[in-house]
Amino acid sequence: MSGAITAGTIIAGIGAAAGLGGTIYGVVNGQNQAATQQQALKNQTTAQQKAEASSLSTQRQAATAQNAVNQQTPDVSSILARAATAGNAGMSSTMLTGPGGVSPGSLNLGKSTLLGG
Repeated sequence: MSGAITAGTIIAGIGAAAGLGGTIYGVVNGQNQAATQQQALKNQTTAQQKAEASSLSTQRQAATAQNAVNQQTPDVSSILARAATAGNAGMSSTMLTGPGGVSPGSLNLGKSTLLGG
């Protein structure tokens, strides 16, 4: 019986093949799960980046809208009213001379300052 294959040997070989097949299936299945997890992580990262970009865009739009609401405009009617009443008081002023105007001593019209004259 040394050259004969027994039923126990065949059964052991089948068991070993089944065990090897199970191991190979486990490795392949693990690799597939790892690839699926990597893809899910990429999708999650992309979604998070899109959400952050959308949040920044929304924040900028809100700030722009808030600035538009709080925009200050000059009160033109009160500025014109103050200018009209200041002119009626007789002492009108400009931004260059002030309320006193130009002093007569600083006007050199008709005088020659050349050659000490």
